[in-house]
Amino acid sequence: MKTLFYPKDEISFVDHPKYEKVRIAKLVTNQDTETISVSQLEMEPGSEIPIHTHNSQVDSIFVLAGAGEAFINGKWRGISAGDYIFVPAHGPHGVRNSGSEILRLFIVHCPPLF
Repeated sequence: MKTLFYPKDEISFVDHPKYEKVRIAKLVTNQDTETISVSQLEMEPGSEIPIHTHNSQVDSIFVLAGAGEAFINGKWRGISAGDYIFVPAHGPHGVRNSGSEILRLFIVHCPPLF
């Protein structure tokens, strides 16, 4: 595998296949490496990724911009730019944009989710 580089102006977002008002940019996938998948999400105000779990993936989430709420350890907690969330495999988690601006997340799954 060679080093990947994505200038910010060339990162392309598409509608998320499961969630309304959520856009995803897949940066690293299982086509690139068998160790991780990396993506960025843009969540419009009022959007939500419902509480769910991953059977084998850990989820590493860094809040780039905006504000919202994340389901962490059994309750919804406020999140904002600069916050970090680590979710172990089988850990229930979810995110919703309860703010007035786009919520931007940087997400790493290990092993790859996609």
